[in-house]
Amino acid sequence: MQTVKLDILSDPICPWCFIGKTYLDRALIARPDHPFVLEWHPFQLNPDMPPQGMDRRAYLEAKFGGRDEAVRAYAPIEKTAAAVGIDIDWAAITRTPNTLNAHRLIHWAGLEQRQTFAVDRLFKAYFQEGRDIGDTAVLVDIADGIGMDAAVTERLLAGDADSDDIRARDAHTRKRGVTGVPTFIVASTHALPGAQPTDLWNKVLDDLEQQMASPGPDDVIQ
Repeated sequence: MQTVKLDILSDPICPWCFIGKTYLDRALIARPDHPFVLEWHPFQLNPDMPPQGMDRRAYLEAKFGGRDEAVRAYAPIEKTAAAVGIDIDWAAITRTPNTLNAHRLIHWAGLEQRQTFAVDRLFKAYFQEGRDIGDTAVLVDIADGIGMDAAVTERLLAGDADSDDIRARDAHTRKRGVTGVPTFIVASTHALPGAQPTDLWNKVLDDLEQQMASPGPDDVIQ
């Protein structure tokens, strides 16, 4: 079966990334024979966030210039999430974390073929359970919940393993012109920025199906 690489640039505290994943999931669930092979890549919305994170209210007011501006900025997100059927518990989110360690966990999960499970759990933990996904204990619990070795994960998080690599990949992405997430890259060629609706993914899959039906020398579209 032919496969198509789908690279996804995302941050687990990005609400549009959560919405975008939900749209994509619905298209893929409806077509279990889809050709996509997903790989998630790091992009920190706040690369300069203190390691311990910060109070969410203070963060929002500093970023948007005040409470009223923050409310206006989040209004389209709340409207879209509600339309998609995503229940985000904004009141439960009390801290905005530094997501470097969350991205490290996503990377390690990828080595064990559990990457998308990790991303899914991180989104749910942050947006629906109000958990601090910058906290080591939370990340270890998430790792354990998706079948990773909790003790190994805790030991890795206690050190700097792969931290420089995550930062370098993030920086490389920005140098290539990516300024926001989610960004989806199909077959290493076509970039789709933003939370793309399910109908668009259905069209992409239809187009890929037609391409694959045509005779070609390769088994893999990259």
